[in-house]
Amino acid sequence: MEEEILRYFPRELGEEIRNTKQKDDLEEIRLRVNLPVLLRCTSQEKRLNYQMTSQKMQEILERMCENSIYSYQEQICQGYVILPNGDRVGITGNAVETKGEITHLSYISSMNIRIAREKKGWSKEILPYVVKAWENQIRNTLIVSPPGRGKTTLLRDLIRMLSNGVDDLGWKGANISVVDERGEIAAMDHGIPKKDVGIRTDILDHVKKSVGMKLLIRSMGPQVIAADEIGSKEDVEAILYAVNSGVKGIFTAHGDSIEELKKNPELRKLLDQGVFETILYIRI
Repeated sequence: MEEEILRYFPRELGEEIRNTKQKDDLEEIRLRVNLPVLLRCTSQEKRLNYQMTSQKMQEILERMCENSIYSYQEQICQGYVILPNGDRVGITGNAVETKGEITHLSYISSMNIRIAREKKGWSKEILPYVVKAWENQIRNTLIVSPPGRGKTTLLRDLIRMLSNGVDDLGWKGANISVVDERGEIAAMDHGIPKKDVGIRTDILDHVKKSVGMKLLIRSMGPQVIAADEIGSKEDVEAILYAVNSGVKGIFTAHGDSIEELKKNPELRKLLDQGVFETILYIRI
């Protein structure tokens, strides 16, 4: 487990987590006001003898926002904060809504810290379904799973391998442009990716996927474009723009079957048009 995440917590909580035998398998840390802290590991859940308070929750959030919650307000109103190492922190509380949009979130009641993992080589087994090495091309690919199954982790490693090249497949590498809307794929820090996404990869972060894809295609001339969690009308329009420009795409989406994907009318358009040559489901 990365030690960096522990610096946001009170010392006693940090020590309890650090001393947990399963800390290297830690996937989520759940904090809820007036309730025990829960750790979700690969194979089990562990309950800590540590209870959160409203004050402790507020102090943790302030540290995560570098003592400037105001500057993170836009992210917070979307229900999350992305930490510098790519960990996503889901947030709930008392929401103020104006004209259908959340404009303020106060009295934070719970947090879900999802640990961003690098699993190098994790995508190796799926590479033959993505790479057409004999044609020196990549198939338009969609990675699908319910939340929390590792879509972003798999996408990150796939980008890295396709960018660097894969000798076993005779793949020499490709210029890949990544639209990292929430900053989770590459975890950019002052223009430097803290996660390894390969030597031929360009990243545009904290911009809407629909805007970023078109910008990158015009400015960087990628062979492949990648983005996480597509699904909106604007995303689909940008993907069709990419495909019609001759750029291949690798994306992820929530779901566990073709039938569930087709419940999203925008994704259905891509499926009905046969845009994706490969659809991969994570079943773990």
